[in-house]
Amino acid sequence: MLGIGAAATLAAWNDSEYGTANFTAGRFDIVGAVDGATFSSHATTGAAATLNFQLAPTAMAPGNSTYALFSVKTANPSVAGTLQLSAGTPGGTGLAAYLTYGVRTIAGTTCNATTYAAGTAVVADGSALTAGGSATQVVTANGSAQVNYCFAVTLPLTAANAAQGLTMTQTWQFLGTSS
Repeated sequence: MLGIGAAATLAAWNDSEYGTANFTAGRFDIVGAVDGATFSSHATTGAAATLNFQLAPTAMAPGNSTYALFSVKTANPSVAGTLQLSAGTPGGTGLAAYLTYGVRTIAGTTCNATTYAAGTAVVADGSALTAGGSATQVVTANGSAQVNYCFAVTLPLTAANAAQGLTMTQTWQFLGTSS
């Protein structure tokens, strides 16, 4: 028996599709302003912005409150995030033991008794200078909106005579976290 065979090669065509992508990490950066308009970086305690209190902090008497604005927003470019206010340890010769403070977010950049009263509490009125914020505040991406903080520092009517001539320095931190 004899057979005849044929060998055939089957051809298979093929084709491929590929996808690729480039990734770049975003950036998170916050900036602050004591006037609500001129923003810059104050990223260390040594570069902290000096708050402009209405009543000179060197002339406080019992019953006086003084107010100061500090505005924070993201830089451009930056992703959105949250802010948490914390207070450092007061320095000076002991006035911090007599002073109290509170912080509220306000709608505009005018920080005084009236706008403070209408604001939303971040640090409760009458708090010790070492108290931090009780909640976080949202900052939008790319500096599109700012959070205006109004600080109120008070020397209560009950301040003892021993408070006379004492000094205090305080630094607050706004810790930003990307979201």
